[in-house]
Amino acid sequence: MERISASMTGGKRAHGAATLIAGPTASGKTALAVEMAVKTGAVIINADSMQVYDVLDRLTARPSASELAAAPHHLFGHVSPADAYSVGQWSRDVEVLLAGPLADRSVIIVGGTGLYFRALEGGLSTMPPVPDIIRQNLRARWQSEGSEALHAELAQCDPSAAAAIGKNDAQRILRALEVFEASGVPLTEHQGKGSMPLVDLEKTRRLLLVPDRGELRMRIAERFETMMAGPAVDEVRHLLSLKLDRSLPAMRAIGVAQIAAMLDGQIEKGEAIVQSINATRQYAKRQTTWFRNQLGPEWERLDRCQPPVYIA
Repeated sequence: MERISASMTGGKRAHGAATLIAGPTASGKTALAVEMAVKTGAVIINADSMQVYDVLDRLTARPSASELAAAPHHLFGHVSPADAYSVGQWSRDVEVLLAGPLADRSVIIVGGTGLYFRALEGGLSTMPPVPDIIRQNLRARWQSEGSEALHAELAQCDPSAAAAIGKNDAQRILRALEVFEASGVPLTEHQGKGSMPLVDLEKTRRLLLVPDRGELRMRIAERFETMMAGPAVDEVRHLLSLKLDRSLPAMRAIGVAQIAAMLDGQIEKGEAIVQSINATRQYAKRQTTWFRNQLGPEWERLDRCQPPVYIA
């Protein structure tokens, strides 16, 4: 990877030497990132919204011990599952890294969360901080009143957000209400104000993995079966022991509900595996659609079966 000097973009210092790697789950992003980091000396930064959480290591397919040892990694497993980590928080954490300890390092930002890449490219606004008491009160109300009641309230204070959010999408309803209560300004107004890129877009290489659909489906099945043969069940058992609010993002990681049902005796292990594989395949399909529609021609499409091509 070419070492690129940082530049000023719109009055804000943008990190220069960056490679972005996006793609659906199980497409080989981690292996490619580690391969490139070893060759170039780059540092890897996580861009997957579930891999930020502690406890869920194997279940979220975080890098293995050998991969972590091969290159420096940041923002993996650094958040408690009791917290609702947002794209805004991730963006701020990345900005701190790029402006501070990694300011003079080449970085590889890798993951499957589309909104994280949109934030890197400057497509997200800066959201106001939300006090814990507001977040706690809204989650308590959600537990007692349900999603539809809160959605009706959202329709009054932010009709545009309510129209775009389903009545049962608890996480997004709560987030929109949190922002309104914290700032007095609708979420949609905040979203209309874009932020500056965190990387120099003219000098950043952007790779999108587009694997064969049949191969991806097979890889998803093989990976989850391996997870179930490993520590995934113990990870979910540990997570459940924390007695967390079931609306929290970590509680909705793929495999948690299915393994929880298995531990509760509601379904057999084989059914838990089948349900989790199907849910993962559906998620991969949604990711692929989002990337196809949202990432422009500046993103190089790469079949992971092909050897990666490095910048000389």
